[in-house]
Amino acid sequence: MDNSSTVQYAGLMHNLIMKARGTVRDIDPQNDLTFLRIRSKKNEIMVAPDKDYFLIVIQNPTE
Repeated sequence: MDNSSTVQYAGLMHNLIMKARGTVRDIDPQNDLTFLRIRSKKNEIMVAPDKDYFLIVIQNPTE
């Protein structure tokens, strides 16, 4: 993956993770988002958020 795509994915995933984390905390303030998986026909995106960083994996779901 080229650098511009990496930066784009990181920015978009950051926004999505923050919204998902907020939603989880709205449901239960003592809970936190620990893992997010999104699967489409083109990609499967898995995100493991931590306090200081996000681990993002993008893979082809057919492999």
